[in-house]
Amino acid sequence: MFRTLYAKLAAVLLVLLCTLGLLYGAFNLYATRIFLQELTQRFNHDLARQLLVQRNLANRRLLDEKQVKAIFSDYMRINPAIEIYLLDRNGNIVAFEAPEKKIKRRRVDMAPIRRFLGGDTRYPILGDDPRDAARRKVFSAAPYPLHGPPRQYLYVVLNGENYDNMEALLKNSYYLQVSSAAVIGGILVGLLAGLYAFNLLTRRLHRLTGLMERFRRSDFRRYDSYSGAVLPQQLIDQGDEIDVLGATFDEMAGKIIAQVHSLEQKDSLRRNLVANVSHDLRTPLASLQGYLETLLLKEGLEAQQQRHYLEIAFGQSERLTRLVSELFELSKLEAQEAQPQCEALALEELAQDAVQHFRLRAQQQGVTLQIQRSGAIPFVRGDIAMLNRVLENMIDNALRHTHSGGVVTIELEPCELGVEVCVANPGKGITPEQLVHVWERFYQSPDLRQGNGAGLGLAIVKRIIELHGGTLSVSSEQAGITRFCFTVPLWRRNH
Repeated sequence: MFRTLYAKLAAVLLVLLCTLGLLYGAFNLYATRIFLQELTQRFNHDLARQLLVQRNLANRRLLDEKQVKAIFSDYMRINPAIEIYLLDRNGNIVAFEAPEKKIKRRRVDMAPIRRFLGGDTRYPILGDDPRDAARRKVFSAAPYPLHGPPRQYLYVVLNGENYDNMEALLKNSYYLQVSSAAVIGGILVGLLAGLYAFNLLTRRLHRLTGLMERFRRSDFRRYDSYSGAVLPQQLIDQGDEIDVLGATFDEMAGKIIAQVHSLEQKDSLRRNLVANVSHDLRTPLASLQGYLETLLLKEGLEAQQQRHYLEIAFGQSERLTRLVSELFELSKLEAQEAQPQCEALALEELAQDAVQHFRLRAQQQGVTLQIQRSGAIPFVRGDIAMLNRVLENMIDNALRHTHSGGVVTIELEPCELGVEVCVANPGKGITPEQLVHVWERFYQSPDLRQGNGAGLGLAIVKRIIELHGGTLSVSSEQAGITRFCFTVPLWRRNH
């Protein structure tokens, strides 16, 4: 019932309003009672003195008990709300007009009477009620005689027993019902106004909760933005706490979706990696095992045939070594364990060294290696070993796909991003469908696969250039020239 924030706020508001209503009602009754007591006492302050003056009793030595009883009876009939008592100087009740059994006190405390006669105006001043052993009421009092040392006191209880009876009857009166209805009505109006205000305040929170729930049900793949057309940062700067929460959740949801997508891609790459590694390892291992078994099982093989088998087995072991080495290198690059140690370097000299490294192989294949540059080549910022690896992988890839008589060209040219290096070679070309996959690990075109490559060389190139902050591109003409290009940033002294 109280699962939602709105319901909890409504319940708290209802309890708060009811509590405030009860406290207000109790305080109002108490304040009204005190006010009426003060008003009654102020208004009837001289009532006792006037009774003595009007009955010409002010000049006698002592008041006669029978005479004052008759006077008390007359006045109490005229005003049933009062009760009149005659006290001696110690507060003992000398005379009264009431049944004997109704009198619960025979003595009245004189301290409030002395305060009253002494001019204390901090009303109401409460005195003892002779008809109740515990209750105190407002009163009027006068000394007798009026002048000189007092020998007796006229003590008038202003809200007597008859007044209490009428007050009890009024508790169920129309006035009390109207007052109660007003309090209840005020509580209901306050509750409705509070519920409307809470609805306005929690509406956006309810909407955000719905967005989060739909995001969860979509398995964290689809999210409807809370910010809408408003920029999240604008909500954070100008909105309240709910807007900040919504904008922050927008950013968080976007990152979660991107991370889920990235994890899915990495998981797909992982599965492909396992499948490709298994395939590429299985082939040389099977070949290696087969030739070694042949050497073990067959006796009397000629030395030349044994050497041939051993050369094939050695070649397969070299292929395995190269594959494992490239896998280890690529893993370190992707895990960012190997970071480039950048320094100023001459890219043209690095290209010369790479060409010299492949010169003998190129001659054996009947392929020409050459370097072309456009203008002066400035220094670049990079890791010598890593960029040398890039050039070697690209040249190796070009030589493997170039037939005898072809020319592999390494082109260097300054550009806006730094220095662009392109390795171009003639060949069968690469189709547009194949171009989008050339930088992927283990990818080799089916019609170009020669069996001696693992398909990791260009993936290593891609990761190294990304770590250097450079760019990569590839273009190919069908049955024409294929060009693999990369850029390296210029060296600046402030680096």
